[in-house]
Amino acid sequence: MTLNIQRQVLLTNRNTLRLPTRAEYLVDVDSEAQIVEALSYARQRRWPVTVLGGGSNSVLAQDLAGLVICVGTRGIDVTGERVVAAAGEPWDNLVRQTIKAGLFGLENLTLIPGLVGAAPIQNIGAYGVELAAMVETVHAIDMDTGQALVLSNLDCQFGYRDSIFKQALRQRVIITQVCLQLRRDFLPQLDYADLQRWQVLQAPENITAEQVSRAVAEIRQKKLPDPAMVGNVGSFFKNPQIDADLWHQLRQDFPGLPAREQADGSWKLSAAWLIDALGLKGLKVGDAAVSDQHALVLVNMGKATGQDVLGLARQVQQQVMNRFNLPLEIEPVIVP
Repeated sequence: MTLNIQRQVLLTNRNTLRLPTRAEYLVDVDSEAQIVEALSYARQRRWPVTVLGGGSNSVLAQDLAGLVICVGTRGIDVTGERVVAAAGEPWDNLVRQTIKAGLFGLENLTLIPGLVGAAPIQNIGAYGVELAAMVETVHAIDMDTGQALVLSNLDCQFGYRDSIFKQALRQRVIITQVCLQLRRDFLPQLDYADLQRWQVLQAPENITAEQVSRAVAEIRQKKLPDPAMVGNVGSFFKNPQIDADLWHQLRQDFPGLPAREQADGSWKLSAAWLIDALGLKGLKVGDAAVSDQHALVLVNMGKATGQDVLGLARQVQQQVMNRFNLPLEIEPVIVP
């Protein structure tokens, strides 16, 4: 066996919320062959399997029985406008490498924490850009059989912060590679207010992808707490998406509520505004708190548990429902 199986591993430094969860068994894998071997090893012992990447979009709710597989495969291959990235590659490294190679499309997704393999699960998005628009295929391994799978963009069933990997294929596959179709011509996406404010200070004809990437990084650093400084998983709730009739009613009741019309005629509201309007910044359960810096972020003040974080999330959801009659959906993956 080529695997190094560890026992009773504390995962505090393997999830960005810094939750003190333990793995009964853990293995780091750096190749697809090792992934298959690890799955076979767990299957022979009838252990449950949990897949963990960078831990930047996971809430580890309790200790994890069985085997935790930490994917650390690396590699980025560029052929023309097609990019193939290994699941264990840090996402922001991929963004920087593609811009350096003269390929564009990912610049608005700069500084999103986590690994490439998690990106299609969440269908990550920021500042008017979603990963789904650039995914060609996603390669994975079936956790039950060890067989390789290739899913097309359509197969992935992408939605707003959603995909088949959070639904029908949840805990059934391990993503190994993501294939993206980017472009050589740079078409800046600057529709969001923060980027529009930045744009007016630039010479429009000279804006580059590198400049947009730097601007996005600066905006994110100012608005969101750094996971390296205080434990968090970024945005904890999805922005509610509602039909036009409900939006017209809500904007009469709450004139300051911001919203953006979507291509299908629905309206996407600001979850951060809803939480902030209730004065919930600083609300705590145990050592979990709503960030004073950004209302959409729940932070670990030092000794929070997964149950603290989820208890806080439930309180926020309940208060938003009571005041606005709107459900808030949790964005990160709750493990297990």
